[in-house]
Amino acid sequence: MTKLKLAILISGRGSNMEAIVKAIQAGHINAEITAIISNNENAAGLEFAKANNIPTKVLSHIYYKSREEFDRALSDLIKLTGANFVCLAGFMRVLTEQFIDDWYNKLINIHPSLLPAFKGLNTHKRAIEKGVKFAGCTVHYVRADVDNGPIISQAATTVSPDDTPDSLAAKILKLEHQIYPQALAKIANGEITIDENKIEFKNYSNQQQSLIN
Repeated sequence: MTKLKLAILISGRGSNMEAIVKAIQAGHINAEITAIISNNENAAGLEFAKANNIPTKVLSHIYYKSREEFDRALSDLIKLTGANFVCLAGFMRVLTEQFIDDWYNKLINIHPSLLPAFKGLNTHKRAIEKGVKFAGCTVHYVRADVDNGPIISQAATTVSPDDTPDSLAAKILKLEHQIYPQALAKIANGEITIDENKIEFKNYSNQQQSLIN
C-alpha cells in the first residue's frame, strides 16, 4: 500500500507531532513525513524534527498582510513538500475556509476536549468549572467552523475532585498521544473513509461500552 505523505503543522513543543513520528518509526503508521512546518521559528518541536532527520520549514505569519495571504502561502508550501495529507499538532492559527477547502478531507486535528463540548481555548479550566465527571480529547477532520468536523476518535478520563487545569491537561495529553497516531494509522491503512460528513470504519467492533463515574 502506498505510504501517506504527511505534513505536520506545529507552533510550539509539538508533543503530538513527536508521538506521530515515533509511531511511524516503530512501523505503526504507513506514512512518511515530508516536512514539519511551523509558523514560529522558535518552536521547540523543530529541534526534535531536526534531531530525527525530518525536513523542517518555517513560515511566519507576521510577514503576511492577512490570514488569507498567509494561508495561501502555507498551502503552496505544503504542496511543494509533496504532502497529500496534513495533521495539525498544536498549530495555533485559525485556518481560513480556502485553506480548509484546499485540503478537504485531507486535514485532521486533535482537540483537548470531548467535542462538541468545550470548543476553543482553556478547555480544562472550563471543564473543571462546569463540574464534568469525564473529560478527554477528540481527533476530527477539520471544517471551516473552529473545532468542528466529523469525529474520528475520542478518549476520556475521569475528572477528580482535586484536579487542576494543569493536572487534567497532563492526563488528557497522555490520551492524545495514544489516539492521534491510532487514528492516523487507520486513515493510512484505508480503514477510514469519509463522504461529506459521514465517516465509515472498516472492521468496526460494535461492542457496548460504558463509562460510569
